[in-house]
Amino acid sequence: MRSALFVPGDDEKKLAKAWSAGADALIVDLEDSVAIEAKPRARRIAADFLSAAPRRDGPRLIVRVNPLDGGLTDLDLDAIMPAKPDCIMLPKSLGGASVQQLSVKIAVREAQNGLADGSTRIIALATESAEAMFGLQTYRRCSARLEGLTWGGEDLSADLGAETNRLADGTWAGPYALARNLALFAAAAANVAAIDTVFVNFRDSDGLRAEALTARRDGFSAKMAIHPAQVPIINEVFTPTAEDVAKAEAIVAAFAAKPEIGVVAIDGEMVDRPHLKRAERLLARAKS
Repeated sequence: MRSALFVPGDDEKKLAKAWSAGADALIVDLEDSVAIEAKPRARRIAADFLSAAPRRDGPRLIVRVNPLDGGLTDLDLDAIMPAKPDCIMLPKSLGGASVQQLSVKIAVREAQNGLADGSTRIIALATESAEAMFGLQTYRRCSARLEGLTWGGEDLSADLGAETNRLADGTWAGPYALARNLALFAAAAANVAAIDTVFVNFRDSDGLRAEALTARRDGFSAKMAIHPAQVPIINEVFTPTAEDVAKAEAIVAAFAAKPEIGVVAIDGEMVDRPHLKRAERLLARAKS
């Protein structure tokens, strides 16, 4: 997955249009983009959308439910689990225990709806409060359902009482750069996908591209989008180039030819085992 596009769960027109955006995943949102009085209707619309969606060769279908502490998560899951979402996104997660709590709720509904145990995956939004920052180390081995971690700066800035979360040049201010980096480390430690947060200024294509390139450079494998126009840029940035693939294939082939050695020379550059690991990960991403 390279791109994941947020779509309000109560907006049938936007859901219908989202199919043509080219995103690798659609995040049907039942949380922030849906007013409290509209949530029952959003659940019905989201369930109908998932039920009618053609699954073959289409985007993955992720549903962002409401937070565990708000009393709405069970209602969300009761409505959408019969429609077989591919993945549940958990907002306001506090750590591995939050993922485990959600996993139990999902498992019950998988059994009730005749779904294969473990077939519904989880992506956790891991940095939306100050408290959540101290739980990042607990995602490792917390659940076999966990497939990705992402982070967010908007809710975190509200929790901190900050005036803004970005500097004048558009880059993240210190607390949010820290949250981003720690989320990346947490994802790597848990051996799950690291997914970069949204870029809210959807008209600033250059800013989006720059932020996506930085995210890819640092180790993120995907980025979330809030507008269909952002999807092509994100897909382009997170798709390995033919040159990158060729270089990675050369590294893998060199070590396969001489598995007993720890360092090989390729085009005048000394390449060791960490380079091999990076090459293997890039090829896996290119294949997917």
